[in-house]
Amino acid sequence: MQTRWLRTLIVALCALACASHATDGPVEFDTTGGDAWTLVKRIEGRVDPSACDQVLIRGPAGTAIATLQDHRFWASVPLRSGDNEIRARCNRHGRDIAHSSTQHWLARIEDRPRAWIRTRIDGQTILMDAGGSRMAAGISAPITRYEWRSQRGNAAPLILTTQSLLDITPATTKNIQIKTPDADGEYYVTLRVSDALGRSDEGTTVFEVVDGSPKEVDPDRHRPAWISQSVLYGVAPFAFGHNGYDDVRKRLPEIAALGVTAIWLSPVTGAPPEDFGYAVTDHFQSRAEFGTKLQLKALIEAAHAHGLRVLIDFIPNHLATAHPYYIDAARQLQRSPYFNWFERDASGQTMNYFDWSHLKNLEYDNPEVQRYMIEAFSYWVRELNIDGFRVDVSWGVRERAPEFWPRWRQELKRIDPDMLLIAEASALDGYYFQHGFDAAYDWTGKLGEWAWNDAFAGTTPDLTKLRAALLNSSRDLPEPGLVLRFLNNNDTGARFITRHGAALTRVAATLLLTLPGLPLIYNGDEVGAQFLPYDEQPLSWDDRHHLLQHYTKLVRLRKEVAALRSPEIELIATNRDDAVLAYIRRPSKPAADCHDSENALVLLNFSAENIDLKLSPVTALSSSWWEKRLQDRLTGEYFTHLASQSLRLEPFDARVLTADACN
Repeated sequence: MQTRWLRTLIVALCALACASHATDGPVEFDTTGGDAWTLVKRIEGRVDPSACDQVLIRGPAGTAIATLQDHRFWASVPLRSGDNEIRARCNRHGRDIAHSSTQHWLARIEDRPRAWIRTRIDGQTILMDAGGSRMAAGISAPITRYEWRSQRGNAAPLILTTQSLLDITPATTKNIQIKTPDADGEYYVTLRVSDALGRSDEGTTVFEVVDGSPKEVDPDRHRPAWISQSVLYGVAPFAFGHNGYDDVRKRLPEIAALGVTAIWLSPVTGAPPEDFGYAVTDHFQSRAEFGTKLQLKALIEAAHAHGLRVLIDFIPNHLATAHPYYIDAARQLQRSPYFNWFERDASGQTMNYFDWSHLKNLEYDNPEVQRYMIEAFSYWVRELNIDGFRVDVSWGVRERAPEFWPRWRQELKRIDPDMLLIAEASALDGYYFQHGFDAAYDWTGKLGEWAWNDAFAGTTPDLTKLRAALLNSSRDLPEPGLVLRFLNNNDTGARFITRHGAALTRVAATLLLTLPGLPLIYNGDEVGAQFLPYDEQPLSWDDRHHLLQHYTKLVRLRKEVAALRSPEIELIATNRDDAVLAYIRRPSKPAADCHDSENALVLLNFSAENIDLKLSPVTALSSSWWEKRLQDRLTGEYFTHLASQSLRLEPFDARVLTADACN
């Protein structure tokens, strides 16, 4: 009896002490609060089992009963979007005797329903339903409204079986039926769902019409048609002036006049001053040196008005040491909610991206890191209408969490299946095309090594090595799968023209824009700009090497000649394989009649010699093609009977020959 009374007195005294000094009490959290990238947060802490036989963790979204083991407790606690005040309470025999200090978790996830479209083909009718849509994950509420609309830019109007035009009058039912459109092409339909609490979300789907028949599209395998027609233009705002986005926007007419179809912006998210942008300090903010988010939005809208899509360079692999999450983790160590956000070695030290100590690899085994990154990518699509991403160090994320990229693609393509996703990784590794990406780099199997590096390493090009590189990058490429081709980018050091001169650059540019793949013109290539990419100084746009007209003609020619956009290439032999590269380009889908006329013959003289070139035509094209009148699409010159005579190539000459007519 006396022992029981003494125990009760001790518990009561403990409760009084804990009420006055919560941080010294029998229950306390491991970490401080912070940002939460989840609506169900795992909360852990320390408990005195002699004082508490139960721990309850209470917050605005509900109460969770913690699991107790020895001196530890943990629980999965529901959160609401926004601020959440959390406390752990110590119970003894059903009585609340003490509590922890207060945690505040700012849940950065927007709690809303998710629109998900199912598509099915029944004969000539396209059936869509919203049955895959989900209620909000946190505070659930039934979905009460469905709104369907056709996207702009579809090949033809979409007509519901009720005879109404989806383009004009959005449907508001859970299911819709669409008649097969009259024109072949891709068709995009958007669904907006709203729940009883007024929260909304949008998702988009795509179907195709091929030869008059509708066709379902696998979002994991679908590559939008516009991508195969594209020529990219790399834009680092530093190069355009000291006014960031505004200076780029002013130059959009010249970029559009070049004929390119999309611009790739170097990193535009938060970064330290005078950094190129890969040291990310905020994935959700515009870089202050370039301008505000409103100025970036104005740039994107202006680009769209000029017919240019916009990709941004995005960095999922690491955070900068100047990022608030890393600063907190370095200061508080295990007391920081972000301690486990960073990859660590066996001794607990953070892992760097290569030897850059100011770039810290993210820990992709942490589910919140994965959710954070998907939310970051999605934000720019939803809020600023971005058309795609060049994904920095995508190979690094793959090494640590290969399952991440398919999850990432699924969410991005649910929001907008019309995006282009480029991996900074080698196109020789089919993983990237099978797990989320549409294009990857023209690298060797060695990380970061340009496939053409050895071919252009000496004083004169080594065409044997160049042929091997071209064959290697074109052989057994998965579908979808495009090789991102380039002469220069942000990582190639001194510009190609600096290393090899204007004459050879002209030939190499012809090669770039007549090969299969996705060609990139980078930051002033078209005017022969010479600089080191990380110097971050405005360029001179004086076309002193007279390259602009050549680049413009090549881009236009790529649009005009379908064969130049196809994946088909065949290298052919000549009498001067040491100096001349020759290849045939065929269209992916020949016309029903005189399809040989659609082929293109590309001849490139990489030497300073005059060459009388003889070809080996028998293995490449039908003999009748060689007897046609051929036109050089670069100069307008005509040639006849090429099979029986030589063709004179001037030093560093380039020819793109097509048949003049079907007959």
